[in-house]
Amino acid sequence: MKAEYDLSKLKARKNPYASKLKKPVTMRLSEDVVAYFKSMAEEAGIPYQSLINLYLRDCLASHRKLQIKWPQAV
Repeated sequence: MKAEYDLSKLKARKNPYASKLKKPVTMRLSEDVVAYFKSMAEEAGIPYQSLINLYLRDCLASHRKLQIKWPQAV
């Protein structure tokens, strides 16, 4: 192996994995929601945060929309 390498001739290129990187976020979730996903994740043998990410990714892939009906004020 050489003691030094000349890296000046290398061409820069984009990181091919950059689109797959995850962004850390802070979320406030109900305790029962966290317990639900932790239980499911334990059964599946994966970390619960990965399971939540997979669930949200499935929502994204299927273009699932949340339908909320707020009670009308009287």
